[in-house]
Amino acid sequence: MPPKDEEIKATIRYAQSLGLDVILKPMINCADGTWRAYINFFDIDVVCEPKWSDWFLAYRNFLLHYAKIAQEFGATMFVVGCELVSSDHREAEWRKLIDDVRGSYKGLITYNCDKYQEDHLTWWDAVDVISSSGYYPYNQWDKELLRIEKVVKKYNKPFFFCEAGAPSVEGGDLLPNDWTNKGKVSLEAQTRFYEGMLSACAKVDFVLGFGLWDWKAQIYSAKQATNDIDYAFYNKPAEKLIKDYYGRTN
Repeated sequence: MPPKDEEIKATIRYAQSLGLDVILKPMINCADGTWRAYINFFDIDVVCEPKWSDWFLAYRNFLLHYAKIAQEFGATMFVVGCELVSSDHREAEWRKLIDDVRGSYKGLITYNCDKYQEDHLTWWDAVDVISSSGYYPYNQWDKELLRIEKVVKKYNKPFFFCEAGAPSVEGGDLLPNDWTNKGKVSLEAQTRFYEGMLSACAKVDFVLGFGLWDWKAQIYSAKQATNDIDYAFYNKPAEKLIKDYYGRTN
């Protein structure tokens, strides 16, 4: 179930009361658990078959509802999509959708592409900020940042990781995007991921921030942290690492 509008508005107001800027990021998930990146249709509309045109119309209506909330409550940034990889090639539809969003929302607009997709999108010029999901192996960050930097320079846009994180499970540092990993808890793997990411990003000047995944609305207790294998970093060693990083950079 999606959050109610009043819950979203109250959360925005609360965050702003703490002096925080707000990024509103409406996300869609498939009811059967299929990852949204696999939402796909025929490239050419076919009668009596699901169509991209129908999907974008429905998605537009969904998105504009939240764009109006973002405008009403002064959200600093609005995310028009997250990891919708199979739709990324539908350039005309995305450009039209972004134009429609700008009719309702006057702040910064970004699209959160998936990992490894930064240099495949052809319509970065249509948004204000480039963003992606930074789920890269802990020992591959330097290489991936070199690739991403070329995109940032080409479009001359600000860049940040709209998502980035790793589960505290064995292998989470090497496959941070695998949310299905139900292996043994490893706080060390999560810490190793953050060490790799933060140290690599500290060496470049184009990464302007992170949306760290994640910190749930209802978090586990402090005592349960040592047995938690999910992405949250509350009361785990990675939390101190993150605090220290922001203490140095801010």
